[in-house]
Amino acid sequence: METLQIGRAKLTWLNGGVNFLDGGAMFGVVPKALWGRKYPYNDKNQIELRTDPILLQIDGKNYLIESGMGNGKLTDKQIRNFGVKEESSVDGSLAELGLTPDNIDVVLMTHLHFDHACGLTKPAGDGYVSVFKNAAIYVSQVEWDEMRHPNIRSANTYWEMNWQPIQEQVNPFQEELTVTDGLKMIHTGGHSDGHSILVFEEGDTTWIHMADNMPTHAHQNKLWVLAYDDYPVTSVHQKEKWMDYGYRKQAWYTFYHDAYYRAIKFDESGHKIDEVERKRYEYE
Repeated sequence: METLQIGRAKLTWLNGGVNFLDGGAMFGVVPKALWGRKYPYNDKNQIELRTDPILLQIDGKNYLIESGMGNGKLTDKQIRNFGVKEESSVDGSLAELGLTPDNIDVVLMTHLHFDHACGLTKPAGDGYVSVFKNAAIYVSQVEWDEMRHPNIRSANTYWEMNWQPIQEQVNPFQEELTVTDGLKMIHTGGHSDGHSILVFEEGDTTWIHMADNMPTHAHQNKLWVLAYDDYPVTSVHQKEKWMDYGYRKQAWYTFYHDAYYRAIKFDESGHKIDEVERKRYEYE
């Protein structure tokens, strides 16, 4: 497991699963001749995407950023259509660190699409139960409202089994939430109406988790947004704002979906000056 220490915050990437999605959908109107230079693709024009939660350990608490693909919740059709090659093994990753899901104090959900939220619950008997039963779950109020009352488009990704068992644990916030000293969740919209990012600042160190407003390193260009984005123009404006902000501070940017990089640090001009590569294995 890759780790990164930024100030008093330690980040560790867990194994949350992997799927392969159409590269064109992941890069919207950007031609393949351009995005194909930035991110590898297979013979079906699909790109590899991780769904790896980040364990954030700070001030003696265990925070989890996103929850992974989950286990035993997708139908055979969904597994095929979503290109799922591996479901979550978050329990195993935590066990390697001497932890269990019961040790997670807070789960930070940037949004609640199935590939981020399926790991929140698991099958039990004829229903589902919470995985991180001792944790408070933070998500924007806008996202939480749409999760429970999806529209005709979002019903395909906001699933009842991912929210009903955990509703007593959810603590929705409005525009901005201070999670702990130096760490904020900020509602941005863009990818979804309730999408949020995470910003951590301590002294002259900064890291930003853009979530699906910049899901991989290849989405660094402010105009490269997803066909999956509900509000692509908002995504562009939010990327412009937070990329400029981070560049000025030489911030680290962390990734949930990137199959090649866990985090990248950029200078004031947007050039890469440091990186944490994801370890790849022979079977991949």
